[in-house]
Amino acid sequence: MKKLGWAMDGAFWDVDVSTPITVDGVARPVPGFCLPLGMSRGARLSRPKQIDFFQRFMTMPFVPSYSAANGFSLHRVLSLPLGEHRFVTLLGQFNLQKFISSVKENGLTPSSESSWLKSIGKQFCEKSFYALNFCSELLITPDDTLLLSKEGYGDEKKARHKAVIHHKVRILEHLNYNTCVVLEMYHTTLLDKYWILMPLQFLNHNLTVEAACPELFVDNSGTYWDVPFSMAIDLASVASDSGGSYHFCLNHNAGLPEQHGRQTTSGAPTTLLPGLSFKSAFSFKKNVDIWRSKAPKLKLVQPFDILLSNPHITASGILGTVVTACIGNNLVKSQIEDKSLPFEGLSLHAPGVNSSIFTDLFGSISLSVQHGNFQKLFLDLTRVYARMDFPSGSKFFSGATQVAQDIYNSRQPSTEAIRTICPKATLSLQQQIVGPFSFRVDSGVSLDLKNNEWHVSADDPVFAIEYALQVLGSAKAVAWCSPKQKEFMIELRFFET
Repeated sequence: MKKLGWAMDGAFWDVDVSTPITVDGVARPVPGFCLPLGMSRGARLSRPKQIDFFQRFMTMPFVPSYSAANGFSLHRVLSLPLGEHRFVTLLGQFNLQKFISSVKENGLTPSSESSWLKSIGKQFCEKSFYALNFCSELLITPDDTLLLSKEGYGDEKKARHKAVIHHKVRILEHLNYNTCVVLEMYHTTLLDKYWILMPLQFLNHNLTVEAACPELFVDNSGTYWDVPFSMAIDLASVASDSGGSYHFCLNHNAGLPEQHGRQTTSGAPTTLLPGLSFKSAFSFKKNVDIWRSKAPKLKLVQPFDILLSNPHITASGILGTVVTACIGNNLVKSQIEDKSLPFEGLSLHAPGVNSSIFTDLFGSISLSVQHGNFQKLFLDLTRVYARMDFPSGSKFFSGATQVAQDIYNSRQPSTEAIRTICPKATLSLQQQIVGPFSFRVDSGVSLDLKNNEWHVSADDPVFAIEYALQVLGSAKAVAWCSPKQKEFMIELRFFET
């Protein structure tokens, strides 16, 4: 349930992530970097619509967030209804932590010249505490949406502009409770209509065209980068439970990337440098039900989440190939110039025209285990999800060949060769606490092979409290925290498992 419906492509593809760094709450990953599972977005509304939902239906006058760069902030949105097919919002952010620090630094106390309330009011008028995001979403056709947004900051940061055109083909063979959930919510006064159509079986493809100035990227170390101009065209088929799928992406970057908030270009990832890149992937996915409960559910009791109401043990696997072509300074040099590998992926490099082509294999296997139907009030949901990713087939075969040669020649395999064949592991645990509340932790699992000792540790864990919105079928409010990123955010997510 990622950005374009690939169930397990977060380790191989550029899946948008949620972040409180910007007002609209979205960042793109640096191409080629894997991100924590808990940061990847599921199907959801735009950030302004999320906060509008919290205000209207969950009695939250302000929605909080926290980041190391911005501190603790409060968000509130103003909806401007301009017809049935247009949704215009003004999303405001107030930096409460910076405001309190300013009050303490100025030592505001009542005096003969001005009262304490006037001094506080003057502080409230300081524009550096505020940020605004103006967003207009236009439903051109039932399947085509145009989003235009502008984000400005009172502390003289660069304004952000974004335009997104999204075309989504929805074709259902059967429309019933088991294959589709249609959500319609009406506000009694403004008559605004939220709608989400999430069929569990799609045909054809999704097309997204996005341009941003600047575009925010994040790498696997949690560092944010601003690219002056970035444009992407994304075309993808949506994979079913088993079968083939494809994904194409054309991306153009212009201007030197700068580290967010520091105005420095040193250490910028190569894939963010100016240039044109094309990436295509074909994959085949297979799901196998090892066990699925046939026990009847409680009668007349709706599960807190209909997608989490079937106990099961399921294994999945993906095998695919990816081709990347680059023109410009954003070459895939890391794979092409690495001559230490006995086996390399197929690559071509033309220094004269500053271009390269690289192809490789990738794969992933996962296991999902669930106990409980999520109907009872206590401990009726326990889920474990484990995944092992092999992002580069060439590196895996190279390491396996090196280890086999060392064993055949009665040598101890090198630490580097063992590290090469080790997959990137991800573990997710979820446990119901009481009623619709559940606790979840998502984390990578890393293996440290220093000094010939094996140490297993959690890599960038993300902790979350989830509140299932039972009346909506499959929706939840998620409050997540990333200790490594030093970020906290509250989101609204739909149809996510």
